[in-house]
Amino acid sequence: MLVLVCLSLGLLAFALWSHRLAGSVLTAPMWFTALGLLLAYGQPMGFELEEHREWVHMLAEITLVLVLFTDASRIDLRMLWREHDLPVRMLGIGLPLTIVLGAVLGGLMFPQLGWPVVALIAAILAPTDAALGQAVVSDPSVPVKIRQTLNVESGLNDGIALPVVLLCIYAVDASHADGDGTASYWLRFAALQVTFGPLAGAVVGGVGGYLLSGAIRAGRACAHFASLATLGLAVLAFATAELLGGNGFLAAFVAGTVLGNTANDLCDTLVEFGESEGQLLSLLTFAAFGALLAPVAIERFDAAILGYSLLSLTVIRGVPVWLSLRGKRLDWSTLAFLAWFGPRGIASILFALVVVESSEMPLVNDVLAVVATTVLLSVFLHGITAAPWARWYGRHAGDSARGAVSEMPLRHRRPGSGPRLRNS
Repeated sequence: MLVLVCLSLGLLAFALWSHRLAGSVLTAPMWFTALGLLLAYGQPMGFELEEHREWVHMLAEITLVLVLFTDASRIDLRMLWREHDLPVRMLGIGLPLTIVLGAVLGGLMFPQLGWPVVALIAAILAPTDAALGQAVVSDPSVPVKIRQTLNVESGLNDGIALPVVLLCIYAVDASHADGDGTASYWLRFAALQVTFGPLAGAVVGGVGGYLLSGAIRAGRACAHFASLATLGLAVLAFATAELLGGNGFLAAFVAGTVLGNTANDLCDTLVEFGESEGQLLSLLTFAAFGALLAPVAIERFDAAILGYSLLSLTVIRGVPVWLSLRGKRLDWSTLAFLAWFGPRGIASILFALVVVESSEMPLVNDVLAVVATTVLLSVFLHGITAAPWARWYGRHAGDSARGAVSEMPLRHRRPGSGPRLRNS
């Protein structure tokens, strides 16, 4: 009960000052991470991950399913391909290079972990989170093309990185499993996960969206229950895939993609959800991170982990961004801006929590330590630098950063930032 009281008071306190804090160096993820750390170290017994494993796993699964589903539903694939060449390059070229470079440097810095484990760490840390640099994607002085590049990248890269994370988990588990035929078993298991998951998601998203849209047009369904059912499709896709032997997270992402591109009249519900209930779940996840995972980073802190975390936020992010955007004639300030604002946040936290639950690897605490250190640094470094750098960059952005581009919905918007937007 004490935890619920503290979290509720923390939410109330931030809400009372949220308008004044918008665009400041104090962000909501920073506040809730600090609140989680206070809960961890502010009471005699503290928190242990194993003691809270069940509810943390439930929070992680629900949040990841809904984040993947809502993020995917907001992206118009035709608009993305036609007008958003920068995020397409960063996702198609930069993201794979980030994973490869992260794995190579991880293998050199942590040879004791083995290649499957360092590849898993690199994949977990590859997705970005625009919410940690909220001032960047919502500041109107920043050219819309750059804001949308970072926003679209963060909205899609968790779903794109997910299959790599899953395959790395299977590889790690297979490398530590005993018995004959282990490799073939894990290959079959991985194949089922990455085929039945997307298939279930496509069917649920397509059929469910078609039925709901038809019911609304015919006047059989009221808006309230149609909204609930739209969110229920995410859970239905997840559960169906798991029953079939596929991966439920992949199913949720594919279901959201199909729904958003075939029944976009239902997407207002998901945008609204992402701005209220979805953001609440994300902030609770940051509180859980501060209470349960951040202490792992603090207790297992060493120079190698700190060095890799800093490299992850700079070199491992920056070099792939630079390579992926070669030939686009962007000036140095734009490249530096795009390279730095790749915060590691909600997706990395949720992937790490999924690893805790789904994997029996003996090195799980080493994975958590590296991931938690990187995210903890990112929460505060990106949170502190977002508003000042966005204002500076907005004043000094070169012509190469500008250009006509259609607005797409943001993951989170600052209070009073205008009416809701829709994919069109």
